[in-house]
Amino acid sequence: MKVIANTTAMDRATSGPWFVGKTAALLAGLFALSITLGWTNPAVAESPAACPALLNHTLPRLQDEQPHSLCQYAGKVVLVVNTASACGYTPQYEGLQKLHERYAARGLVIVGFPSDDFRQEPKNNKGIAEFCFDVYGVRFPMFAKSGVAGDKANPFFAALARETGEAPKWNFHKYLIDRQGRAVAAFPSAVEPLDRRLTGRIEQLLATR
Repeated sequence: MKVIANTTAMDRATSGPWFVGKTAALLAGLFALSITLGWTNPAVAESPAACPALLNHTLPRLQDEQPHSLCQYAGKVVLVVNTASACGYTPQYEGLQKLHERYAARGLVIVGFPSDDFRQEPKNNKGIAEFCFDVYGVRFPMFAKSGVAGDKANPFFAALARETGEAPKWNFHKYLIDRQGRAVAAFPSAVEPLDRRLTGRIEQLLATR
């Protein structure tokens, strides 16, 4: 009887409004701390409605092939590039990395999508990752090898083609997405990453909130 009485008293103590309120406050504080320390990504933690439709895709990362949500880039300016390691434009990796270093702190995210659609990406995901890091020191996000044009296009590139009216005709085609998650510009392969036509548009988008 004594054990039952103690258990009942404990139940009353932990179910009252004071205890519930304190618990809620503690959980809220822990969540805020997790965001501050980077344990929780606010963009991922938000409801799906907060993610623009164009970015509402989950695709495997290059380095480990684990699913990676593009929703975390909501509110950023995003430069999307389809890449290849055996193309005449492959040295553009260097310029893309310089763009990353120049503008990442201001809100630019560059995302690379290796593809063999144009028969110039013979490597597997591990080989591509090693090549990008060892040869060009790539630090921006890269996704697993996939299709980017036509019927084989991954869902993200299919959406980009629909929204812009342009599908990649070759490697290193570039799309710009604004902070509202809209595809607002496309640049052909020949436009270098540091070309003023591209950097000028990036700066305009970064200045817009």
